[in-house]
Amino acid sequence: MTAASPTVAKPIRARLVPLAVMLLTPLFFSSNLIFGRSTIPEVAPFTLAFLRWSAAALLLSPFLWMARDRVRTYVSGHPVHWLVLGFLGMWICGAGVYYALQFTTATNGTLIYTTSPLMIIILERLFFGRPTSWREIAGIVVGFIGVAIIVLQGDITRLATTSFNWGDLMFIAAALSWAGYSVLLKGRRTAGLPVSALFAVVALSGALLLAPFALWEFLAGAMMPQSWSAWGGIAGIVVFSSLLAFSGYQYGVARLGASTASVFMYLLPPYGVGLAVLVLGEPFEIYHAIGIFTVLTGLVLATAPGFKR
Repeated sequence: MTAASPTVAKPIRARLVPLAVMLLTPLFFSSNLIFGRSTIPEVAPFTLAFLRWSAAALLLSPFLWMARDRVRTYVSGHPVHWLVLGFLGMWICGAGVYYALQFTTATNGTLIYTTSPLMIIILERLFFGRPTSWREIAGIVVGFIGVAIIVLQGDITRLATTSFNWGDLMFIAAALSWAGYSVLLKGRRTAGLPVSALFAVVALSGALLLAPFALWEFLAGAMMPQSWSAWGGIAGIVVFSSLLAFSGYQYGVARLGASTASVFMYLLPPYGVGLAVLVLGEPFEIYHAIGIFTVLTGLVLATAPGFKR
């Protein structure tokens, strides 16, 4: 048996690293559910999102300084682009989701939100002519079925008793926004920026856009967090659900493309189940196992080599 040549091994390593990052990224995103348990009841949605992204922007500020010349060129040359990224990724997919959860269920929200990988493929196909294989589409569909098995607790008849309201429309807007955010992350406008510097700019954009609405909530009587558990939840959201999750996702988009990176978001429900079992002591049911297996099958179908990207 001969060892793989350096020319073959290098592309393999170049793909394995971002795949490994994207396997961990949904775990950090799903931690938002755990930390949010102690935070959302005490903090208004725009206030929570503002605290989240202003703290993230502050912690990321060294990356802005290290790439200041390229950041200045990007911000001055594409003012609408970085503001739109902040609006889509941090305003709608941040405060908008927190607000929508006041009117709809996490079940509805999860089912709607996991349509974003398909939306990303459609957007990339329409605007960039990205080739798409039936294997990739099949993987996305199978992954969505796995998510549905988990969310509906293995009982499809639950759909008949599920009601939809305007909070669900907000989740549709959030799914579209996440698709747009993912597609806009990679392109000629952001090509000259390191991933960390781009994330810092977008976090700052989100904080700036959220500030007036957080102020409005404060003037309307919304309170700041009153307990240490709420502040601890915010710290967890900032570090794990924001810094690690979003930087991992942006790295995955830069290395794998938006469509491939987004498919890994189907791991959110399986990771959420695992965290709920380990941290909150919730039971692990047979439908969890079936759903997780189905999600992993879809993930392998959609991301394994063998078709054009």
